[in-house]
Amino acid sequence: MLAIIGGSGLTQLSNMENVRREVARTPFGEPSAALTFGRMCEAPVVFLARHGHGHTIPPHKVNYRANIWALKQAKVEGIVSVASVGSIRADWPPGTLVVPNQIIDYTWGRESSFFDGVDTPVRHVDFTRPYDEALRQRLLCAATVAGDSAFDGGVYAAAQGPRLETAAEIDRFERDGAELVGMTAMPEAVLARELELPYAAINVVVNYAAGRSSSEHGIHFDDIEVVLQESMVRVRAVLECLCRV
Repeated sequence: MLAIIGGSGLTQLSNMENVRREVARTPFGEPSAALTFGRMCEAPVVFLARHGHGHTIPPHKVNYRANIWALKQAKVEGIVSVASVGSIRADWPPGTLVVPNQIIDYTWGRESSFFDGVDTPVRHVDFTRPYDEALRQRLLCAATVAGDSAFDGGVYAAAQGPRLETAAEIDRFERDGAELVGMTAMPEAVLARELELPYAAINVVVNYAAGRSSSEHGIHFDDIEVVLQESMVRVRAVLECLCRV
């Protein structure tokens, strides 16, 4: 069974059938929302709204540990993250889909490990390749089958939020090698790695990052909403095909 974590613009999966919801309890508190179990293209899936069903939980307040633990308890075989991002690259305009392959973490103060409690042995995990390659390739294949396209690879800068970045911060991210900026890949990705759950993401570019192109003088939130609505229709189609490949 595959898990799908939905971010901004994807608080539910309208193309799921035989839906039932289950409230999960974990040693790390409650997840962002009840787990939604169902089927997509005859394949079993479970959906979790990262920011809550009403999109009320900001990125730095998401209980990432509870979310990932709950999915592990549900015995999922892998996790696909759907997240909106800003583009640092001029050739990735709004509406671009990207399946990233690297992360640079700029977040702070978030609970980022299951193994940091009192008398809990420290566990180091290899994070050289933060996204599972097999699941990445399945996502890319699904995009092709859906008649769409997604860029293979991209460096995701995980910013703290909830505010958007300054133009100078985006300049710094670019110097560091980042191509996309979002707020939720960390610690979500590393927590999945700690529990040995394959994890990959499909990122939806909804705006140019601060100081770039049409965002040179500011971010236009009305435009973001339009791109989100149009792009998430495409993402749902990709997810349907993912359940078939």
